[in-house]
Amino acid sequence: MTGMLSSYYNTKSVVMCLGITTMVCLTVTLVSFQTKFDVTSCQGVLFTFCMVMMVSGLVLAIALPYGYVPWVHGVYGALGALLFTMFLAFDTQLLMGNKRYTISPEEYVFATLNIYLDIIYIFSFFLSLFGTERTN
Repeated sequence: MTGMLSSYYNTKSVVMCLGITTMVCLTVTLVSFQTKFDVTSCQGVLFTFCMVMMVSGLVLAIALPYGYVPWVHGVYGALGALLFTMFLAFDTQLLMGNKRYTISPEEYVFATLNIYLDIIYIFSFFLSLFGTERTN
């Protein structure tokens, strides 16, 4: 699905968003390994931010046919990328362990799928933020 979504955008913008996503993910992973701040204890903040994004997405989906506002789309993309960057830090620290909450060894496949989905969502939000549509 992400490949099909990327086919609607210019190749240069897809490669740029891929590079930005790679740098963000490497930075978040390194910070998650080195920091003493426990992101796993911030579940309430992540849940609240996720609910705000869901409600604002529904409002935008209802209001979009009445008029497109490009800067609102950009703000939504930036906040979505920020949300899933925070989820990436959360899931990375859950997988690493040694924090307040941790994942048992039987759930490592589930944790890696969560990290994979976080990366895909970061890429798709960056693509909606920085991507330019392909012109034929």
